[in-house]
Amino acid sequence: MFSTKLLTILALTSVITFIISLIAIPWVIKKMPEDYFSRAQSDSPYKDKYHPLIYLLFRIFKNIVAVIFILAGIIMLFTPGQGLLTILVGLGISDFPGKFVLEQKIVRNKKIFNALNWVRKRTGVAPLIYPAI
Repeated sequence: MFSTKLLTILALTSVITFIISLIAIPWVIKKMPEDYFSRAQSDSPYKDKYHPLIYLLFRIFKNIVAVIFILAGIIMLFTPGQGLLTILVGLGISDFPGKFVLEQKIVRNKKIFNALNWVRKRTGVAPLIYPAI
């Protein structure tokens, strides 16, 4: 009986994360600047615009959402869904040391880079610029 409930919860989680990823992933990929992976790393443009407390709360919220995306992506590696793209989007919206280098390593994978540009082409946005080595 316990295993049936667990399988039901996992199946529902898979379906929900799949549906959310179908909506959220293309939106986030579309909003990325085309030079996101090829430009020099920079500070957040919001850092100087808002009060430090509001900026801190924004970063906390953003990292919570990022963790949800990363966990959903890991689940989608074993269930139907866009696992690698979901993990990449989660990494993209998170804040941690070494994030930019990790993102570039992942995007240098031709299959992932082509998948990102396929999504951008379908949403009518210019393709991403390949990150330099």
